[in-house]
Amino acid sequence: MKKHFALLLTLVLAISVIAACGSNSNNAGNEGAANGGGDDAVKKRIALVLPEQIGVNPFFALMDEGFKRAGEEFGAEVKTIESTDPAAFEQNLRSTVAENYDLIITATFQAEDALNKVAPENPDKSFAIIDTVVDQPNVRSVVFREHEAAFLLGAAAGLSTKTNKVGAVVAIDAPLLSKYTKGFEQGLKYTNENAEFFVNYVGNFEDSAKGKELAVLQHSKGADFIAGMAAVGDLGVFEAAKELGFYASGQDVDRTELDPEHIVLSQLKGTDAVAYETVKAFMGGTFEFGAADYGLKEDGVGLTFVTRESKSPLSPFIGQETVDKVKEIAEDIKSGKIEVVNPLAQ
Repeated sequence: MKKHFALLLTLVLAISVIAACGSNSNNAGNEGAANGGGDDAVKKRIALVLPEQIGVNPFFALMDEGFKRAGEEFGAEVKTIESTDPAAFEQNLRSTVAENYDLIITATFQAEDALNKVAPENPDKSFAIIDTVVDQPNVRSVVFREHEAAFLLGAAAGLSTKTNKVGAVVAIDAPLLSKYTKGFEQGLKYTNENAEFFVNYVGNFEDSAKGKELAVLQHSKGADFIAGMAAVGDLGVFEAAKELGFYASGQDVDRTELDPEHIVLSQLKGTDAVAYETVKAFMGGTFEFGAADYGLKEDGVGLTFVTRESKSPLSPFIGQETVDKVKEIAEDIKSGKIEVVNPLAQ
């Protein structure tokens, strides 16, 4: 009898231990889900706070596209906030801090002053800024080597011009935009030492009428190719090109689609790629503060037909022979054989 009782007691204890183990295993799984595993995981929240409204400048539309694509691919909760003026921008930036976003991304020199206020006030918050540098310990600054792409554009203009006179209509006379004008001039002189280069400034980023006026002026001096470097002002350059029959180029995105007959090239800036990579790095744990730059080698900048295909047909004014030569120049820049001087580093 005692033997039977001892055996029964042993079986009961064994069943109790097994049940307890099973219970502990299930609790661990539930705890794992609560702490970030499975479908119940808490998503990282990332905000893109823009100093302008999307649609005014294709630069921001492209950035927003890459930002949202990365959020979808890497499982982040993303939100884009557009601003109507500088005061609204700073308020939007502060609102995202108050709402406790894990990463706050913004862009351009228009955001510098506000970010230089907000970032030091929130040292435990992570920020990133695209297309300029904000020297704060909790900010990642991503800039572009625009002078490399501008070199390609200038080289193509130098090979294509029939009058040996080309121009650029530029937004403002600012150090950042010298990367465009000086890079262009270096490329122009590399392929055509005899070419004359006209530069005129609109005075802002929004005046298409002034952009047109300056393009007309440069064309009257003999320019058969005029590079638009004036944001919304480029629309005036394009309008003048169509009316007067000269050739033009755009910026940031492929503007040739607007009028392939007259807008024959576009200097590209991969704001979509940089926004995408910033989110990817943050979600993947490789995000670092400090400065990083993107050039031809990283596919951060480029030129239509040379580094990236276009939906538009190649203009006879440029021609395949010029494209092939500029492709070789691009490879030489990537390899370091050709050094494009950054005017901001001088």
